[in-house]
Amino acid sequence: MLATTVAGVVSITAAAIFSFAFLSKVVERMVSLSVGIMLSTSLLHALPEAFESQADPRSLFATLLAGLLAFFMLEKFAILRHSHHHEGDGHHHAHGHDKHEAGKAGWMILVGDGMHNFTDGILIAAAFLADPKLGIVTGLAIIAHEIPQEIGDFIVLLNAGFSRLRAFVFNLLCSLMAVAGGLLGYFTLDRASNLIPYVLVFASSGFIYIALSDLMPQMQRRATLRETIPQVILIALGVCIVLFLTRHRHG
Repeated sequence: MLATTVAGVVSITAAAIFSFAFLSKVVERMVSLSVGIMLSTSLLHALPEAFESQADPRSLFATLLAGLLAFFMLEKFAILRHSHHHEGDGHHHAHGHDKHEAGKAGWMILVGDGMHNFTDGILIAAAFLADPKLGIVTGLAIIAHEIPQEIGDFIVLLNAGFSRLRAFVFNLLCSLMAVAGGLLGYFTLDRASNLIPYVLVFASSGFIYIALSDLMPQMQRRATLRETIPQVILIALGVCIVLFLTRHRHG
């Protein structure tokens, strides 16, 4: 089980490494695929798994609510912090000020990404401990979201003054935080299995929030029929992938 869990977590790291080879059009398509995978993983597998446990349903719903609000506040804090750096400055900065601020933003991205990957590792460990097939689809959902996110982070780091090699190395180090989170989650939750349903619900709240608040609004900006048809097809494909993997595991 530990080897399977580690393999699932390492897959995130591999996704981060190979994601930089994807073209921008592929990344745009990945957003639609991510929506289908993340929503189906949450609503068809992680939440049912949690609610079929011995945990109190009211407590699980409270965890779901707390998770949604927590992700909202985290995103709100990030937006407000970003706005504060640019609010009312009138561009009257000394020479090098913008470069300094951009560099700080780059390091903030790395810290946030590292914490995010560490949490992803814990979530994958919890999913594998609950059910191996749930671990597979959870890992797949995270990978589908991580590929476009890692490319976006890479671009931000380049804009912040990082060289390509430096941006790649630091992004890789942040991705390795998922392995640390996975190992910690495995050994911690294995001894506290009663916490697994709550971790699964919290993970689901993150998937649902990201899909509905961040990814779908991006897709709605492309309102033409020519762009909508591939989006719908890829969402359906994401759902089918999750269903196929689940049936395959039963077989």
